[in-house]
Amino acid sequence: MTIGDLGALQVDLDGHAAIARAFGSYKLSLHSGSDKFSVYPLIVAATRASFTSDVRTSYLEALRVLTHVNTGLFREILAFGRQRYDEDRASYHVSADVARVPAPESLSDAQLPALLEDFDAREVLHVTFGSALGQFEAPLKETLRDHQDVYNQTLERHFYRHLKPFVA
Repeated sequence: MTIGDLGALQVDLDGHAAIARAFGSYKLSLHSGSDKFSVYPLIVAATRASFTSDVRTSYLEALRVLTHVNTGLFREILAFGRQRYDEDRASYHVSADVARVPAPESLSDAQLPALLEDFDAREVLHVTFGSALGQFEAPLKETLRDHQDVYNQTLERHFYRHLKPFVA
């Protein structure tokens, strides 16, 4: 299956969903560092909404907050992610090209939020989240505590977007 082949994904989902229904305790989990929203309608139809989703996307929403309230820390995490991606990706089946992720110093502050909508940048940040948290957990948490209202609003929008497809 190639990236973006929704027909092939639908066939795979239908098969896995049939197994899940037959065995009862078999759960499907969607793991992707990029856009899940385009495939949600397929997953909902195939699984009848019986699947789990990778929670690391919440980390990306924390980074979205940084792009507005602590651009310096975001730039450090982006630079770190660009350096760590080749090593951290070893345990993933991913296809981002770190060469297509701009260096943080080449971007204005106004350009930073768009990186979280860019396939390559989002996947690089997603895949390197464990290493980044090991390095930047304390300042990230401090920033989120200092801007709790912005973080709460960002998470609310994010979870609404995730849950909306499952509401009849």
